[in-house]
Amino acid sequence: MSYDALRHFADSWGLVFMALTYLILIGWHFLPHGRRASTRAATMIFEPDTEKTEADHG
Repeated sequence: MSYDALRHFADSWGLVFMALTYLILIGWHFLPHGRRASTRAATMIFEPDTEKTEADHG
């Protein structure tokens, strides 16, 4: 496969593949399960920390 053929393939199908991947990854967060997970991840730092760590035991 020559460089020109590979470049033509990457310019056409590579761009389509990257665009579809981008749309799928962005759209994943708008699904019901993805929205709940995103909201929980965004508010996780505001939840009280109830876990005991080794430093808590002295």
